[in-house]
Amino acid sequence: MLRLKYCVSVVAMLLLLISQSGTASSGGVLKAALIFGPDENLDPAYKYTGWYMREAGIYETLFSYDKDMKLIPELATGYDQISDTDYRIHLRENVKFHDGTPMNADAVIYSINRVVDPSNTRHNEYWFIDSIIKEDDYTILLKTKKPFAPTIASLTDPLVSIVKPGENISINPIGTGPFKFESYQKGISLTVKRFDEYWGGLPKLDGAVIYYVGDPVTRGLQLEGKEVDIARGISPSDVGVIQKDPQLEVLNKETLRTYFLYVNTKKDPLSDLKVRHAINHAISREDIVNSVLEGIGGVAAKGVFPSILPWSVNDELEGYPFDPEKSIELLREAGIYDKDNDGWLDYNGKPFELTIKTYTKRPELKPSAELIAAHLQKIGIKTKVETLETGALSDDLKKGNYDLALYAWNTAPTGDPDYFLSKHFESSGTEAGYTGYSNKDVDSWIEMGRSTFDNKARMDYYSKVQKRILEESPEIFLFYLNELVGKNKKVKGYEIYPSEVTFLTKDVYIEE
Repeated sequence: MLRLKYCVSVVAMLLLLISQSGTASSGGVLKAALIFGPDENLDPAYKYTGWYMREAGIYETLFSYDKDMKLIPELATGYDQISDTDYRIHLRENVKFHDGTPMNADAVIYSINRVVDPSNTRHNEYWFIDSIIKEDDYTILLKTKKPFAPTIASLTDPLVSIVKPGENISINPIGTGPFKFESYQKGISLTVKRFDEYWGGLPKLDGAVIYYVGDPVTRGLQLEGKEVDIARGISPSDVGVIQKDPQLEVLNKETLRTYFLYVNTKKDPLSDLKVRHAINHAISREDIVNSVLEGIGGVAAKGVFPSILPWSVNDELEGYPFDPEKSIELLREAGIYDKDNDGWLDYNGKPFELTIKTYTKRPELKPSAELIAAHLQKIGIKTKVETLETGALSDDLKKGNYDLALYAWNTAPTGDPDYFLSKHFESSGTEAGYTGYSNKDVDSWIEMGRSTFDNKARMDYYSKVQKRILEESPEIFLFYLNELVGKNKKVKGYEIYPSEVTFLTKDVYIEE
């Protein structure tokens, strides 16, 4: 009997050790089809690569957002704001990088300082950081140059992912996330495997292979053919086919992504507010949602922010109801009407013509642009659509070589309204430079919004901004995207995050 008890005890100990070592029962290897991926540089501080590396579960930040857009501590445990410019941030202890070395204050300071460095192409986004001081191994003091309310929210951006110091992470990423890097084929796939010593508990998957597939039809076919277990960005036209398969399902959730038109207000007659209002009223947003998005892929927009963002004031906005007759009336007031009775509106002795430029990577863009062109043609504006690669379109915006440009932006990846508003509508913002928009009141409200810490006061300022930019229309807001994710029903524990930067988590697994 003693020997039997001893054997049982040994078996129990072995089972415990196996469980703790991460070699317990398998949660499978997930195969996923995503739209975008990194180029040859895998450093999360390089351009927007951090988004892709976080999606793969490799990197984490001090703070993050949960599936309900609630700000939560991640590699930090919390913070104390000890003055308008000083934040004491407490770091999580017993966190390891994928090579087993500890995550500590030195690593955090290293990770943030390399983003603030002028050599980083996005360093201007962190202009407000003055210094970061180590108080002890698990406490840092972050000082800002002036009061900046979005400070903690800014630390959720994957750009400031916490990385292992001293490593060539451009080719060998080493983070703290639930999965560690295994291999990468540029533009094709990224492979990760489970990190057994993950601070948040043992991940359920053994690993994952993420394929980067730009064509939504191909992603849908891969899912239908069981080549992948999950596919993001499913085309609305494929939803019905996917749902007919009893093994598959489609998840649908609102995101923070707004589709909108840049308007070149530096160019006549788009410089005329009446013309911009006329274009707004000529577009049927419901038509776009019901046809291009088939009624399920999005929601017609009023203002800049989707209603799921707490900072949105959509309930106070009328937007621009579809009213072609009002469009024609406004254009006539601006001196644009059919002067030669050929069916087309004339401006300065010539037909009034517009080109809508857009890019190739998001499936909703081209058909939306074509439908908007049809709306404008119905009121007599000759309109064509030109589709470009993102780099070429970006160059055209910088040069002012465009009339209207259709884009899709995540309006609040850090959960704070300042991110988008300062870029797009503050006179010094890069995107405002493209549209030519400048308004001293808007500049003042944005500045006050980010320099005060009372959320009610901030909301008042941002409410004014949202109403004014809607009225002046340097950008025309069209719809808010719903993310459609097709997946095999055996994939469990997966959640859609409205911020879009979280995809693979420790809780995802494949049920066999």
